[in-house]
Amino acid sequence: MARKMNRTNAPQHSLHPLARRKERRDAGCDGNADGSRGVGRSGGRVGGCLRVGGAAARAYVTEAGEAGLLPSRRSTGDQLVCAAVTWAGVRHRRMAASRKAPRVRIGSRGPSHLDGFRGCVREYLGIISRKIPPVTCPGFSLDSGRANYQDFQLKNLRIIEPNEATRSGDPGVETDSRMAPKVTSELLRQLRQAMRNLEYVTEPIQAYIIPSGDAHQSEYIAPCDCRRAFVSGFDGSAGTAIVTEEHAAMWTDGRYFLQAAKQMDSNWTLMKMGLKDTPTQEDWLVSILPEGSRVGVDPLIIPTDYWKKMAKVLRSAGHHLIPVKENLVDKIWTDRPERPCKPLITLGLDYTGISWKDKVVDLRLKMAERNVVWFVVTALDEIAWLFNLRGSDVEHNPVFFSYAIIGLETIMLFIDGDRTDAPSVKEHLLLDLGLEAEYRIQVLPYKSILSELKTLCASLSPREKVWVSDKASYAVSEAIPKDHRCCMPYTPICIAKAVKNSAESEGMRRAHIKDAVALCELFNWLEKEVPKGGVTEISAADKAEEFRRQQADFVDLSFPTISSTGPNGAIIHYAPVPETNRTLSLDEVYLIDSGAQYKDGTTDVTRTMHFGTPTAYEKECFTCVLKGHIAVSAAVFPTGTKGHLLDSFARSALWDSGLDYLHGTGHGVGSFLNVHEGPCGISYKTFSDEPLEAGMIVTDEPGYYEDGAFGIRIENVVLVVPVKTKYNFSNRGSLTFDPLTLVPIQTKMIDVDSLTDKECDWLNNYHLTCRDVIGKELQKQGRQEALEWLIRETQPISKQH
Repeated sequence: MARKMNRTNAPQHSLHPLARRKERRDAGCDGNADGSRGVGRSGGRVGGCLRVGGAAARAYVTEAGEAGLLPSRRSTGDQLVCAAVTWAGVRHRRMAASRKAPRVRIGSRGPSHLDGFRGCVREYLGIISRKIPPVTCPGFSLDSGRANYQDFQLKNLRIIEPNEATRSGDPGVETDSRMAPKVTSELLRQLRQAMRNLEYVTEPIQAYIIPSGDAHQSEYIAPCDCRRAFVSGFDGSAGTAIVTEEHAAMWTDGRYFLQAAKQMDSNWTLMKMGLKDTPTQEDWLVSILPEGSRVGVDPLIIPTDYWKKMAKVLRSAGHHLIPVKENLVDKIWTDRPERPCKPLITLGLDYTGISWKDKVVDLRLKMAERNVVWFVVTALDEIAWLFNLRGSDVEHNPVFFSYAIIGLETIMLFIDGDRTDAPSVKEHLLLDLGLEAEYRIQVLPYKSILSELKTLCASLSPREKVWVSDKASYAVSEAIPKDHRCCMPYTPICIAKAVKNSAESEGMRRAHIKDAVALCELFNWLEKEVPKGGVTEISAADKAEEFRRQQADFVDLSFPTISSTGPNGAIIHYAPVPETNRTLSLDEVYLIDSGAQYKDGTTDVTRTMHFGTPTAYEKECFTCVLKGHIAVSAAVFPTGTKGHLLDSFARSALWDSGLDYLHGTGHGVGSFLNVHEGPCGISYKTFSDEPLEAGMIVTDEPGYYEDGAFGIRIENVVLVVPVKTKYNFSNRGSLTFDPLTLVPIQTKMIDVDSLTDKECDWLNNYHLTCRDVIGKELQKQGRQEALEWLIRETQPISKQH
């Protein structure tokens, strides 16, 4: 779907992937503050709180004993759940030890004869309902007349017989430490203490919001900005944490429901965004806060549009949203990593198609159209694109920490260190030349952005305007007086960056050809090695990187490889680590979502495979996903169509079978830039995405995920291109998609008779293109075995009439 940098072309990490993962953990992006790993977890929701599911029940493995497990009247639903399951687990283990009964293992489907364990849960509920009747907590109520273990949804349990060996590569319950929750009790205590500390706040605050982004509202962030992950344990790329004096809640989307439930301990309530019973952050705060509460947030990392929406709702309920200039998480994060400041990469016209000076000219024309005299650029990928520079401050994203302010005759670049002193950068930015004033770049310290912006605004005439994105931080927006501020959802740079010019689109084609060569090598290798045993999720991911590194202009991966087999595939943004590493087998579905950063383009491709014989159900699900993928890729639509109108194309076949997936169907992709790029996309969410237009590049990636069993996703990167149609209504023209990804789709996984003739033709034509284009490159590079694999995998299919 989406989410390392050049070890040869630019000074970056030289660590092995496993060492890099350890480095990230040591930097505080996952794990506990003391480096330990916790146990106990939360599962599905009961009303506004969590209830136990397969993941939550694993809390019983803790050695908490029976002490302190009776909840109070103020216990939250998830605390009650974990207490119940922990107590029942301890009780059941003791019973099992005395009679050598089977032990319970959590997280896999299987026999339901769990009377002993369920009986222990029922016994616990009876105890608490007698001792403190009635127990009431948010979203969960229990009294002596309604105590019932079924309220906890004890599902996904299976029996492990005594002495049953754990499968090779399957971490089981006891060793799953990356996905085990982080113990956060002490961190939350310290954070709540900081919320009352008058050294940090003028008055105590009753709630604190922790967004997932950085000062540039980036989706993928540097270790020093992983504040939400540090305080909660959940390290997915999207989520917002809110901590009050008595509650801690996490909002995230469908990509991360499973991951968040596994990584957070019982202190946290998981709020599943997109589900109808999940409250918004504002509504939840209004429902639980005392009257006249103060809600704090760091104004440098909260987007302006988020601030406005939150402030309005809170104000209407008698509460106040307060900027807290001292980030409270930073105050308790004693070993917070330093902000990266790595060397820059310059890109020539062969890659960019247009010079940075010409881009500035185009931007100034857009400014003049709106009578704007200054333009503030805060998004890291927009600055990188504007100046034809790339960096490696954020892993997998070729960007660098900076701000820019563009005037009609002035350019200011805010960047730390001596990075602009490198001869190649000086020459690229023409820093040593006596340029005319309108192209002279003034280099200023990174942290001086707010003071310089305020100084600049102080000299504005009454009618002069400063343009800034409403996605910029509230601190940046507030530095511009309201009367001079011009806020827009998407900047002209954002839109220009999304529409690739001919040099960029051709570069993306080259990048995807190289990437396809690497994946043909990988899949040929997997088909030979998996039957022998010993290929793991990590070794497969490392092998994919090895083959990509052999290609010209490789810089880095474009996100951590999602290499997942069996039940791990159901975790949409799963990334393997030693503790969760499973062995690929002939009996499970394997999903690999991976990509690379080449100097000429960014790739992102997902394939789902089976190395044995897939079941009829696996084939049925795969075929539904394939039909949706084809429906989007083959779609013809009017110019001006927004991506969300195409989303149902991808879901229709799944819906016909009562299936669905909880993520968008596609996202924009940068050109040697971020693998997730706005403002275009294909999603069920009706956000204010820009209409699709020729030159935009997006992904087409429907999927289906069976919790505890498998994951399926088919993803291509596609280019929006014009198409001729029989008629031309209102002379508006039509568009379609041209696949840039040219990697075979495994026909073994397809129920061919379920495809229409049109769908069969599409797949055969796609495979013919793969064979022609990638076959030539494989032959050119002398990769004969991979070529033979490609020919086998692109044989035409036909229905059995």
